[in-house]
Amino acid sequence: MVIERLPRREIRRVCVFCGSRSGVDAEYIRQARRLGELLVERDWELVFGGGSVGMMGAVADAVLARGGRVIGVIPEFLATRELLHVGVPDMRIVDSMHTRKALMCELADAFVGLPGGYGTFEELFEMITWAQLGLHAKPVGLLDTAGFFEPLVNLVRHAIDAGFIKREQKAYIVTSASPEELLDLLTEHELPAARQWLEPDQS
Repeated sequence: MVIERLPRREIRRVCVFCGSRSGVDAEYIRQARRLGELLVERDWELVFGGGSVGMMGAVADAVLARGGRVIGVIPEFLATRELLHVGVPDMRIVDSMHTRKALMCELADAFVGLPGGYGTFEELFEMITWAQLGLHAKPVGLLDTAGFFEPLVNLVRHAIDAGFIKREQKAYIVTSASPEELLDLLTEHELPAARQWLEPDQS
């Protein structure tokens, strides 16, 4: 497997992975809203999981309140009156969680993780894995509000020290506690990418 540097890409849409809960620290919601405001300031569109509650609702509401564009992607079984964000005019209802992730990846130019639970971790790691496999070349950032992602970053370091992740592959993720700095890092990041595992005639 050969590691090479990929050129920077223009960012027009950012996919945000985050929780459907608000968490116990009010700073989580405040920073989610700030991220949404910054997306509009940069004229970047938001792609998100389609929910109206928790962190998802906060970031989407912040973008909508300032006239920004939002694309929601939600599986049909979650598209209930209680969860679906009815204020999002461009809502894509899909058949499964797998289809949801694939469409969000297709639509976005970069990914940002906000605090969340199992689903957020799973979505983030799938995007990182797809980059590692050469399936996309889009940066992944973590907004480390109140040190939320510090244990996860330490886990990655531990996996590197244990020999399961190449040291240079830590650069698949950029992190910052500041939403302003994180978005700057995404635009500047030169993503290390592995060549695809399969040759074209093997696919």
